[in-house]
Amino acid sequence: METEKIIIGITHGDINGIGYEVILKTISDPRMLDTFIPVIYGSSKVAAFYRKQLDIQGLSFNTVNSIEEINSKRVNIINCIDEDIKVEMGISTQESGKASLLALERATEDLKRGALQAIVTAPINKKNIQSSSFNFPGHTEYLEEKFGTGTPALMMLANDVMRVAVVTGHIPVKDVSIEITEKLILDKLIVLNNSLKKDFSIIRPRIAILGLNPHAGDAGVIGSEEQTVIIPAIKQAEKLGIICVGPYPADGFFGSGSFDKFDAILAMYHDQGLIPFKTISMDSGVNFTAGLNVIRTSPDHGTAYDLAGKNIASEESFRQALYMAYDIFQNRARNNEYSANPLKTELRTERTGRVE
Repeated sequence: METEKIIIGITHGDINGIGYEVILKTISDPRMLDTFIPVIYGSSKVAAFYRKQLDIQGLSFNTVNSIEEINSKRVNIINCIDEDIKVEMGISTQESGKASLLALERATEDLKRGALQAIVTAPINKKNIQSSSFNFPGHTEYLEEKFGTGTPALMMLANDVMRVAVVTGHIPVKDVSIEITEKLILDKLIVLNNSLKKDFSIIRPRIAILGLNPHAGDAGVIGSEEQTVIIPAIKQAEKLGIICVGPYPADGFFGSGSFDKFDAILAMYHDQGLIPFKTISMDSGVNFTAGLNVIRTSPDHGTAYDLAGKNIASEESFRQALYMAYDIFQNRARNNEYSANPLKTELRTERTGRVE
């Protein structure tokens, strides 16, 4: 199957953080236009402000009112907010939160009706975006409500080094052990296994499962969740043909480098998986929402108010988020093609062990 040029929506996130900096630095490379059509959902005025602030040369915008007006050879901006909005770099404001939401809502509307093939979201401030229209702890939960398929959405951090998914996401640590159930772990394992096959073209993925307690509970001495919840979930997953191993003590697992023996890791809670991931992969990591019938990626960092406007923020994570969105679109297309022709898939798998 030949690759195709696809339309990727980019939401501008919090206008007072580093969102516009990483977006503009990335798309100022003309090679980015060779593989996809970028459509920024935001403000041409704010984009122009940051372009001047960062002294980015040779980047022009095609400002439009709707996705139907975009130019396939230009960087497009759909104005979603009041052009009189004030940029206050490095400061969380009510106006910047509202602007984040307006861009996100407009992009998800276009994504839902098939006008976009994927979206890449710049970082939001999870507090100032809260409103009657957005009562979620983050993008993942918002998108799960908008595009959920009946199974839970899954937060996955990924790059060339490792893929880490989490059973529980943006919840207080005190609630983690309450939220973790055998069913939830099994549901997340199913989503993760399917995503590795469909989105990353891994035929027989191997998944490592982390324990919840220190030393994975030490056979019940430090905690019982491994024995009563996690191991039963692993056994159920194995019955479904999912290749999963564990539960591993998290510290020893990452400290020994065991992560490179697996296609993905399922952590029990947010920081257990994301701290080691970001320590190893901060500049190149991508946040991918698995388990949806649409594609959404984002850089693995936040608004970084302390860096806003200083022209020192790295755009590498955002660049990788764009690349991953494109790659996942192509992988899904190939998966659909091979599903329609199982013999072709079987022959390729025998040769390589992976979908090509």
